[in-house]
Amino acid sequence: MSFATSLKAALRSPLLPFWLVLALLPVGRASELGTFLCLLGCIMLFVREPRALSGHAGARMLLWLFAAYFAAALVSALDSVAMARSWETVVGIIRYIPLGLYACFAIRRRSRLHAMYVASGVVVALWALDAWVQIFTGWSLGGHAAPERISGIFGAGNLKLGPVLASLSPFVLWLFREQWKRRGLILAMLLMLGPILLAGSRAAWLTFALVALAFAWREARTPLRLLGWCAGGLLALALAAGLAWKTSPRFHQRMQRTMQVFSDTEQGVNTATSGRLDIWSVALRMYLGHPINGVGVRAFRYAYPAYASSNDHFVTSEEACGKNQGACHAHQLVLEVASDTGTIGLLAWLAATVLAWRTWRRRDPQARALAYPSTVALAVTVFPLNTHLAFYSAWWGLFFWWLLALWCAALFVVEDEALELDP
Repeated sequence: MSFATSLKAALRSPLLPFWLVLALLPVGRASELGTFLCLLGCIMLFVREPRALSGHAGARMLLWLFAAYFAAALVSALDSVAMARSWETVVGIIRYIPLGLYACFAIRRRSRLHAMYVASGVVVALWALDAWVQIFTGWSLGGHAAPERISGIFGAGNLKLGPVLASLSPFVLWLFREQWKRRGLILAMLLMLGPILLAGSRAAWLTFALVALAFAWREARTPLRLLGWCAGGLLALALAAGLAWKTSPRFHQRMQRTMQVFSDTEQGVNTATSGRLDIWSVALRMYLGHPINGVGVRAFRYAYPAYASSNDHFVTSEEACGKNQGACHAHQLVLEVASDTGTIGLLAWLAATVLAWRTWRRRDPQARALAYPSTVALAVTVFPLNTHLAFYSAWWGLFFWWLLALWCAALFVVEDEALELDP
């Protein structure tokens, strides 16, 4: 299927509802329009074929993964320190079921998976180009750049550009590699590198480094060639970082703070991590105080003052989530699950991870190859040795489940000639 044909296929039913979730992410809650359309599509599918689930292993796996995610939140809400907030989150999670099921059935054909990859890559590439415009002019479709970092199409009040571009960059790298082979892959890496660096998110830097490493290994295939790719990547990174350091006050300021991680004091390391050490310490104390089912999903900010020191920056200032509250979330996936949902939540997430890993391993090499872009995107998004946005929040939770749904669909696509059910 050609590039133009794939793009047209994604912009019309049945792929359009699922694609809209991604395309409307920068417009706040507008992405819920896609979720609603996926719900309608699921209703139509199961009215037409009530036994549809029996014929799709990916959809059944998605339901098991959802059960783990949902059960952790549900159990934590039973005695949450912020009961209303936790139950609101639990109810909101339910909308991920039709989103995921719709994706599994709508993207069941190989040609549709290809079309979704193309359309996703185009969207993310356009966001990156818009960010480049902001780098050079100070303006983008999202308005003027934020004071400390570029914000791109997401706007100065919503600094998610870096993490989103980094997590979704596998689709751009795949798209350019498909169109222009190895030269396209290198071009895509450079296209994404600038905006991710200047977006100022250190977590995004690590995420994109993992993406680049994964695609470099796929291209190299041997350790010696991989070393060559890594050497070239490090050279490009050094040149880009050096240029940004000299020309971008935002990047210079961010690197000055980052370099304090090499200081000999705990305060210097805490400053370098934007106060993450304080947040992580509080999260650990929350878990130890509520080891069974946590303080409650999305109740972190409300429980924070009770576990923080009296002079904690996030309690004494109003920069976090509001007066008399602390940091909004744990800023780390494992600590978020531990503090919010306790040991029960950790075990549920661990069980889901084992299920996902074993399912991926059991698929044949061709199926894993087809799912490669979505596998890399999902893996780097949940990589535990990094900082993260909140996986139980409304926005990042939807983003995470969009990726997870696409991965479940991609692992079990069939050839176009095979019989299938469409929403």
